[in-house]
Amino acid sequence: MAPKKKNNTAYKFPHPMDNECLVGHADTLARFTDAWQKRDTHPMHPVWMLTGTQGIGKATLAYKIAKMVYGNVGDFFIIDMDRNIDAHGNPKPDGKVISVYTVRAMIDKMQMSSMSGDWRVILIDSVDQLNTSASNAMLKLLEEPPEKTLFLLVVHQLANVLPTVRSRARVEKMRPLTMSQLRELCVRFIPEEDISTDMLRLANGSFGKIANLKASGGDEIYADLIEMLNNRHATSSDVMVLARKIAPAPELHGILLDAIAHFGLADLYPLATHAIADIKNVYLEPEIGIFKIIMEIKKCL
Repeated sequence: MAPKKKNNTAYKFPHPMDNECLVGHADTLARFTDAWQKRDTHPMHPVWMLTGTQGIGKATLAYKIAKMVYGNVGDFFIIDMDRNIDAHGNPKPDGKVISVYTVRAMIDKMQMSSMSGDWRVILIDSVDQLNTSASNAMLKLLEEPPEKTLFLLVVHQLANVLPTVRSRARVEKMRPLTMSQLRELCVRFIPEEDISTDMLRLANGSFGKIANLKASGGDEIYADLIEMLNNRHATSSDVMVLARKIAPAPELHGILLDAIAHFGLADLYPLATHAIADIKNVYLEPEIGIFKIIMEIKKCL
């Protein structure tokens, strides 16, 4: 494989709270705006669940809606990994799930907040990250929502949400971004980059995926993967070299599925999906798991 210039660009993308650039999802925003404007004559649903592929702008939309609704800073409560705490109230930034203590702390703050009569907003980003105890604590609050309180629940995989939580929400299924919408975001946030049509297709409607690939150099690694798979003279040593590049970054493991789609190997998809899920649980050396998947792809070509 020909050597490629290493990408040293440090990409910085705004937090959804600070991002004023919402691209797409005008239909979801319009439905909420209509319900909000009619709230005095038609009581609106207190729980809105924004669900769809990760990286399409669900959190950006949630914060945009929140700013439309809450009365003052004391009326806005956020549950996310940045605010995650342990049993002692200490920050838990390295956690894999949002703890029940984080949810309980939010409930305590909400109960102590001033009852000014303004609407309050509780934003959870994301419900997928709540552990079972945290989900059950949130469910108790959803069973009898406080008056004039709006819940905005960001969800990446609807199947990860407890059915009892899902049943209490108005579910808004947000569509992946179009190619033109992805390009618009690329022009705005990474204007110095020449984003190819292949990269846009690879994103599957998620600008977040493009951002992650560019920030990690995953776009170049994916190009190397396709080049190697097309090379009939590539050796197992070549495969291992590439596996060692992919293995340390779990967010890059999905490019193996993208390669399978690229070559139209649909029958291999279920096997590879399960193999990727097993990597973190089965292999002490993740590159071995990645190596085996790449070799399976090569066998099918």
